[in-house]
Amino acid sequence: MKHKLHAAAAILAFLFIAAFWGSTLVSEIFLSTDTVVSVKRGIAWALAGFIPLMLMTAGSGFALAGQGRHPLLLAKRRRMPFIAANGLLILVPAALFLSTRAQSGQFDTVFYTVQAIELIAGAINLLLLGRNIHDGMHLHGRFA
Repeated sequence: MKHKLHAAAAILAFLFIAAFWGSTLVSEIFLSTDTVVSVKRGIAWALAGFIPLMLMTAGSGFALAGQGRHPLLLAKRRRMPFIAANGLLILVPAALFLSTRAQSGQFDTVFYTVQAIELIAGAINLLLLGRNIHDGMHLHGRFA
């Protein structure tokens, strides 16, 4: 049961980041300023669900791994601090900052610089989380 909870939380966290990233990119490139404001506001509000989900993913992962020494567990453990730091130090503050700026109509160089940093950091977290999901599936025999 713990494995299923961890897997579900990890996949949902990955999908949250993918949705944030994709909606940001599409709204910025193809849609109106009003839509960008709505996307930024929505992402800021969605953090209330996303942050606990990430904590659940990390907590259940550490609980499941225990003191395991399998190379895939070690790789997942090495990636987690980068995922957490990237999220807490870059992605969450950037999302809140961009939401505030967008809602006040401040689409300036600072906004777009932070936006670029957020997109790069989000892509990195998608890659790292994706690798953790992949390794987790290998650990539990999901791949032959």
